[in-house]
Amino acid sequence: MTIFTISKPFRGHIGVIQTNAIQSWLLLYPEPEVILFGNEEGTAEVASRFGIRHIAEVECNEYGTPLVSSIFGIAQNTAKYQLMCYVNADIILMSDFLLAVQRIHKYPFLMVGQRWDLELNEAVNFDDTQWESRLRTYVAEQGKLHPKSGIDYFVFSRGLYNDIPPLAIGRGGWDNWLVYQARRLKVTVIDATKAITAVHSNHDYSHHPGGTVGVREGPEAIRNRELAGWGEHALTLEHATWTLTSQGIRRALTMRHLYFRLDAMPVLYSHLYFLRRPMKALRRLIIHIRSMLGITQN
Repeated sequence: MTIFTISKPFRGHIGVIQTNAIQSWLLLYPEPEVILFGNEEGTAEVASRFGIRHIAEVECNEYGTPLVSSIFGIAQNTAKYQLMCYVNADIILMSDFLLAVQRIHKYPFLMVGQRWDLELNEAVNFDDTQWESRLRTYVAEQGKLHPKSGIDYFVFSRGLYNDIPPLAIGRGGWDNWLVYQARRLKVTVIDATKAITAVHSNHDYSHHPGGTVGVREGPEAIRNRELAGWGEHALTLEHATWTLTSQGIRRALTMRHLYFRLDAMPVLYSHLYFLRRPMKALRRLIIHIRSMLGITQN
């Protein structure tokens, strides 16, 4: 497998958690090829330290933010392996990750999943043979499963993403567009949340001049939403067609899955576009009922 990512500057807390993440990937077996994109502070030094590939130059928008299309395009053109994985640079992966991938025999495919949010402020001691079991215990005690709208890793067949719009990395919506594109291309989309514990170290957004608001509501975020059809082309893990558990892969056929299958049909099939408004009305009604009943979801 080729794992690729693009980092924020390697300084302070964000530097620690990104270093943790990269080290965890290099401990996977069989060891993957790792490609680190970008020219932020410390990136070249970290790539050299761990002996991984470094590609400094990627296409950026006018704000200097790298484009998803460039990162994925270069990675797919230069990767050593046919199996690809983009993962955000603050995500620790453990041994269950490649075990899950090895249980998939449906090609082409896209495998995605929820992450576990965790306060992890110090360097992980990867020389400790019990580091993974200790981290799993900490996740069980303190971790919080992230909502299904946010996606931090994408395992896919090389060549799947050849026509990505100029979405800005890290500005919202781009991850959901990747799910939409896979569904549009009739690719098997697998939710591996129950099979993979992907650990996200919580952090602030001080790397952006506008902080959290700038990342989520600034002009780049607005443009991403526009490129994603103002939400119509922003699918989530709810729209996966298969699920992966420790027992294996199976079709996503619960009533909830079937509802979201229907929800996506007006977007994925142009001849059913007339269902768009009725589905939106049904979604609002369901949200209202759930709110009245005090039902929440991850």
